[in-house]
Amino acid sequence: MAYAVGHISGGHFNPAVSFGLWAGGRFSSRDLLPYIAAQVLGATAAAGVLYLILQGAEAFSAEGTGAFATNFYDAPGYAGRSYSMPAAFLAEAVLTAFFLIVIMGATDRFASGKFAGVAIGLALTLIHLISIPITNTSVNPARSTSQAIFVGGQAISQLWLFWLAPIAGGIAGGFVYRTLLQRREEIITAESIVQHTVATPPADVHQN
Repeated sequence: MAYAVGHISGGHFNPAVSFGLWAGGRFSSRDLLPYIAAQVLGATAAAGVLYLILQGAEAFSAEGTGAFATNFYDAPGYAGRSYSMPAAFLAEAVLTAFFLIVIMGATDRFASGKFAGVAIGLALTLIHLISIPITNTSVNPARSTSQAIFVGGQAISQLWLFWLAPIAGGIAGGFVYRTLLQRREEIITAESIVQHTVATPPADVHQN
């Protein structure tokens, strides 16, 4: 999807990514709310389609901890594992911060943009492998919200963490990249070229 629509919208799909890019100086604050609204609506529509499909399986249930791949914390006895709220918050925040650093590095103007989608996708895969055993992996408040809507109960009551932690981590990652990792060389942009170019009126071809 990054390759499919990245050239149109940047391919965020994730409020934490939008906030992180804003903190990194690559996204306008006026676009945050429209993007977040679109992300949540899109995620909810996708979850709705999956919900309808999964209801066709006899074994499917939308009840209980982690149902429909919802995120959770502090669930004693769940599959023999349970992580506390602070542990879940730290995991989501730190992993999202690193995700933003990868995104900003892979899409930096000095990087090879052709492989940005590959790097970002592999980073997200690794994040899931790490955090599925901890929280069922969020790092995306829109994804967490969309499935919690269909499950309700604990998934809704714990949803605050899966908004706050990824957004906090995203902002931290964007800020770290902008202040510590981004190259500082002066770059001539289209805007600077326009500002430093003396405009000359076109010659009148009909002038004698």
